[in-house]
Amino acid sequence: MPLPTFPRRVKIGDAAAFAGTTPRAILHYHAIGLLPEPERGSDDRRRYGYDDMIRLLWIRRMADASISLDDINAAFKGATGIEQSLAHLEQSLASKAAVIEAQRAAVNRLREVGSPLGLLSPLVTGRLRDLPPGALRSDDLDALLVTERIFGPMGAAIQADRFIVLATHPDLRAEEDRLTEAEAALDDTVSPDDPRIEDLAAQRCDHETALATTIEGSGLEESLNALLDREDELAGEEGDGTGMSVMEAIGKMPYDFSPARVRYEERVIELLHSPDQGGDPDPRTC
Repeated sequence: MPLPTFPRRVKIGDAAAFAGTTPRAILHYHAIGLLPEPERGSDDRRRYGYDDMIRLLWIRRMADASISLDDINAAFKGATGIEQSLAHLEQSLASKAAVIEAQRAAVNRLREVGSPLGLLSPLVTGRLRDLPPGALRSDDLDALLVTERIFGPMGAAIQADRFIVLATHPDLRAEEDRLTEAEAALDDTVSPDDPRIEDLAAQRCDHETALATTIEGSGLEESLNALLDREDELAGEEGDGTGMSVMEAIGKMPYDFSPARVRYEERVIELLHSPDQGGDPDPRTC
């Protein structure tokens, strides 16, 4: 039986098809020096021979194994051995595996909790796990999400005490709703000098004091202290890795506050830090 006709050299399209890649990828390999430019035919088009194809096939195999093009290039040039390239690959795969495991854990928490609460850190999820369904409002979750982004999981876990108390004390929840509605009314039609601002700030201060007192008497203090005792340990396990400071994060979070609302927030802080309030409000109620 006669043998098929073997081409001595092939065009770039045939080379790409055989190697399982694209002409554009081959041109990129040429540009970075990974694959030498082949001879050109009489039509000035590239023609690839046996050695070119062997090199291209090895490039594709190593690229399919997730070895970076830089490492492949260095290996071909003799600047590093395949062992070093594989060490880089192993390190990269380990990092990817850690990310995948964290994603899997988040999905499992979300499935177990059955609400967006499961997307927050295990510290926060665990602290609020015993609340009945619906006790935690969407606005509460939003606040925890922002707090965790700015202050980390520990800060959000501390803030969670506030929502536990609000969920289990209808009178405090009703007062929280009333104050929230009044605060929302401090829009651009209200002057920063409006005397109602001072009165509302005093009411908010009284409410925050009542919340802090309820938290202290609820038994949450002991479990909070247990978390704080583990703060150094947990700080190493949690975090989003963005590297922003607290002040940088705060400065990047927009709040559509009118001048009147800004003045109100300033007065609340001043009142909570006044000597009459002990000068240092509980962070769980701020």
